[in-house]
Amino acid sequence: MASVTFDRVSKVYDNGFKAVDDLELEIRDGEFMVLVGPSGCGKTTALRMLAGLEEISDGELVIDNTVVNEVAPQKRDIAMVFQNYALYPHLTVYDNMAYGLKIQKLSKSEIKTRVNEIAKVIGLEDLLDRKPKALSGGQRQRVAMGRAIVRSPQVFLMDEPLSNLDAKLRVSTRTQIAALQTRLGVTTVYVTHDQVEAMTMGDRVAVMKDGVLQQCDTPLSLYDKPKNLFVAGFIGSPAMNLMEGAVVEDGVKLGDYVVPVPRDTLAKASGEKSIMLGIRPENFQLGGDDGIPIDVAVTEELGADAFVYGTLSGLADDEQLTAQQIVGRVSSRTPPQRGTTVRLTIDPSHVHAFSPKKGDRISG
Repeated sequence: MASVTFDRVSKVYDNGFKAVDDLELEIRDGEFMVLVGPSGCGKTTALRMLAGLEEISDGELVIDNTVVNEVAPQKRDIAMVFQNYALYPHLTVYDNMAYGLKIQKLSKSEIKTRVNEIAKVIGLEDLLDRKPKALSGGQRQRVAMGRAIVRSPQVFLMDEPLSNLDAKLRVSTRTQIAALQTRLGVTTVYVTHDQVEAMTMGDRVAVMKDGVLQQCDTPLSLYDKPKNLFVAGFIGSPAMNLMEGAVVEDGVKLGDYVVPVPRDTLAKASGEKSIMLGIRPENFQLGGDDGIPIDVAVTEELGADAFVYGTLSGLADDEQLTAQQIVGRVSSRTPPQRGTTVRLTIDPSHVHAFSPKKGDRISG
């Protein structure tokens, strides 16, 4: 096992495009770190630099207190699981898993012992004689995992390993990966664009955008205290409601309702006429005569929960087309009907405030 440090690491391509910009990130020994963000945010490039598959333009990459900028990939003692599994189609499951060990020139008996042990751990003991074409997508993914695990590397790297699986299999497999990593205790860097995957798997999650690290924290801290508007809108499903309103004496006005905002938060927005408020869907409640007025466009009834989608009430028809959609989670037993107007009340302690100009968090 080993720690990994990105010390102001950057990647600039020949055409001048900066894929990763001054990345500072420390991954602890034995930690499960998830890099998450939209396509093109630099997360895969960062992983490939760690693997030695991309040259580093600037900064230092450190594995277990050793700078590895110039160290060949095969000498970094890492194992990578790719999105497309990268299995050898002409080899059996056993031979695919044993391949790296043969290159290390281990004895046949030791190879057999290690492959059989790992195959049993990940449920492949009955598939060792099959070739990849005879396996399902989930089984192939487990073979790719097994091939990495059997080498006992210092660091596991995983590049969207679940993206080729169907939704139900992704849910069960991500649970298996997280449990396996906990059991093995190997430092793991996992790349995904799926924020639900990131939140459910990572000890910590690093959110990236346009090559820049936005925030790195535990899943719960990211959810409860997003550092800026991007993280606030990216983390959470459904996403946080982000609504801009005018600053008034006691809070921020949305429609005909003033959302209470602490005076110290309003003071941080001194000179700005508006503040961007963030409210999670589950922090709304259906109110009576008090709360944000919403014209209900759609109600999704999901059994245990229902979600109300709408816009601020009182907008003109042309304004409604471009208005920010507001989502609230309500009781599935008494959901409001489409076309009605309701009021959503808010617990002031769950209101997030951001500067609309800089996008930074200004609430406590």
